[in-house]
Amino acid sequence: MSSGLRGEAAIVGFTELPATRRPTGPPEFNLEQWARLAAATLADAGVPATEVDGICAGYLQESMIFVPSTIIEYLGIRANFAEMVDLGGASSAAMVWRAAAAIELGICNAVLCVVPAAQLTPVSDKKPVDFGDMLYFGASSNRYGSPQAEFEIPYGNLGQNGPYGQVATLYAATYGYDERAMAKIAVDQRVNANHTPGAVFSDKPLTVDDVLASPMIASPLHMLEIVMPVLGGAAVLVTNADLARRSRHRPVWVKGFGERVPYKTPTYAEDLLQTPMVKAAESAFGMAGLGPADMDMVSIYDCYTITALLSLEDAGFCAKGTGLDFVAEHDLTFRGDFPMNTAGGQLGYGQAGTAGGMHHVCDATRQIMGRAADAQVPDCHRAFVSGNGGILSEQTTLVLEGD
Repeated sequence: MSSGLRGEAAIVGFTELPATRRPTGPPEFNLEQWARLAAATLADAGVPATEVDGICAGYLQESMIFVPSTIIEYLGIRANFAEMVDLGGASSAAMVWRAAAAIELGICNAVLCVVPAAQLTPVSDKKPVDFGDMLYFGASSNRYGSPQAEFEIPYGNLGQNGPYGQVATLYAATYGYDERAMAKIAVDQRVNANHTPGAVFSDKPLTVDDVLASPMIASPLHMLEIVMPVLGGAAVLVTNADLARRSRHRPVWVKGFGERVPYKTPTYAEDLLQTPMVKAAESAFGMAGLGPADMDMVSIYDCYTITALLSLEDAGFCAKGTGLDFVAEHDLTFRGDFPMNTAGGQLGYGQAGTAGGMHHVCDATRQIMGRAADAQVPDCHRAFVSGNGGILSEQTTLVLEGD
């Protein structure tokens, strides 16, 4: 077995808020939502708040710096471990392995990993919210001195839709393209969303023809192959073995992880069709002493259908260039022979900002705990989870296992 985690830390509780297209209540500060998600997750786990001595967080609208200590102060936690993770859609899986590592090192006993949805934060007329550079040109930084400002913005290599469309076009030119098989990813996941309360598309069935009839956004990707932005939020609690065995639900042990971040923008990728998932998955499976064939379900980051396809190939579930055949030949629904994104994925449940990554952690946790109700996979004991940030530039993986 490779060096790394011993598998002695577990996810013991989770919360995933329903996906909504617009606010359903009064505006809420990120800090308030952090506290609400944290309290709900502790209640779900049956673990008292006094046991929490660590947090993992992402961005906070109310504080540009000192984010972890601001949250700790607000919640009244005395933390031995305080981490801020900035890996886009890979952040949530990254939070979980960092929490597990800190617990195994003996730094702390229980870590809250919480990702609120930023869109709800109230603003003052006297000082409107400043989104900084994030909304300019679809870039993350247009500031003087930024490599993106110098080399990307002037040439229009920006945003998400265009670059992912380019990746799909390159895939088609290299391996061929079956648009019906690609659409099937969204269709099978919609079946899962149709059986998941809280999914934004819980009451809307979908067919392959529906996907192909939806507007072309960035050829060859149609609108229904791209995530639906929603409001929401999600959280998990990771604890040591002692607390895990005293918690309310079946512990979900963090047996392996991987992380690979080789570039920021696709301009600098050595090969867009060989994603960082290759290394990230190899690490997770090696650490856990398991392989792709040992997984009972997978929760694959699916901001676009092409993202899910490349992740399946590069994680080793099928050979490079055979992903479309694999998808066409397998039933990806919760009742199928290859259950994937059984709560709908982001294509079916919705993408609540960065919390979209935590959707996949919650999906696998729910299944292993046996709490997926109508969408439960029988005898589900092991799961593979992936996170993806940027344009296939940040990849994090988890291998999770029940008792």
